[in-house]
Amino acid sequence: MEGWRISLLEKERTIFVDADACPVKDEVLKTAADFDVKVVFVASFEHFQVTRKEEENWTYVDPHKEAADLYIANHVRSGDVVVTQDIGLASLLLGKKIYVMSERGYLFEENSIDHALFRRHVAQKLRRSGRYTKGPKKLVKEDRERFVKELQKILSKIEGFTY
Repeated sequence: MEGWRISLLEKERTIFVDADACPVKDEVLKTAADFDVKVVFVASFEHFQVTRKEEENWTYVDPHKEAADLYIANHVRSGDVVVTQDIGLASLLLGKKIYVMSERGYLFEENSIDHALFRRHVAQKLRRSGRYTKGPKKLVKEDRERFVKELQKILSKIEGFTY
């Protein structure tokens, strides 16, 4: 019986959300509830907010700009899901066999992360030289729908179902 309990625990998955600026918190909660998956929102104390709903699980970290990333990197397990727009965090997690997706529903993958890191590097160089590029486009309904569909696909895959 004890071995059965351990194997059940090994299959439990968590969705970690880099929550400081995440616009799809409600979509994460609803989809996670459909699959009975635990969600942990990780945010800086600077972005402290009163929990909006009883089922929300918030972890607050120091205001250092990398603190939420470090918390997530130190607490995820293979097979967990992370929602972030941080390309550096995504690249770190991919090696740990973590599903990493953006709030727009795009999956970060090993075969494309180097290109994303390069684009980030070029944008940082432009900003340092005084040239500013446009920020990300506003999240639209199609982005939210793509996010939910991709999250459902990942959670179905983890459970062993095809979606």
